[in-house]
Amino acid sequence: MRNAKWIPLAVFAVVAAFASSGFLGALAEEPEAGTFEYVGVKKCKTCHRKPEQGEQHGIWLKSAHAKAFETLASEEALAEAKKAGIENPQTSPDCLKCHATAYAVMDDLANQKITMEEGVSCESCHGPGSGFSKKSVKKQVASGEVERASVGLLEVTEDTCTKCHTEEGNSFYKEFVYEERLEKIAHPIPEAVEAEEAGSK
Repeated sequence: MRNAKWIPLAVFAVVAAFASSGFLGALAEEPEAGTFEYVGVKKCKTCHRKPEQGEQHGIWLKSAHAKAFETLASEEALAEAKKAGIENPQTSPDCLKCHATAYAVMDDLANQKITMEEGVSCESCHGPGSGFSKKSVKKQVASGEVERASVGLLEVTEDTCTKCHTEEGNSFYKEFVYEERLEKIAHPIPEAVEAEEAGSK
């Protein structure tokens, strides 16, 4: 026990090393779980419906993602659910976790702006929007003034998709090739708009 007094110094040295390497700063930039709230697709639509902005809302509306909750009521889904011992897929966590963005807050839907009917909406991939839904914040992100993660804006990767597009526990699984699927649902912001936002301070 004689050397116990040296432990705080050792801990201090380790912390100092991490701090100088920038490691602790990187941790501080990561958003805390539960920090951001879902705003719902109507809020996203405010900016992302216009053709000059890329009409992302319209593209999403035509996608299978927009109908993901609705498909749980189909005869095919009901029959498959019955085999798995699920009476109603539209209320089953096993199904909703991938068919409704609102599943994350389903126990508090009365107080939420997001609905089950939205299916797999914007915030499934981009993160709960309360921190980045304002136009001014999006411009700051585009210009590099604000880190994406600090406002809850997620980087979309293959892992984002394969949380649900996986064979495990999915009797409707179809081969998932990330690049091909990404191209199919592509909804980019036009380069001119991105450049304008990045340039405006």
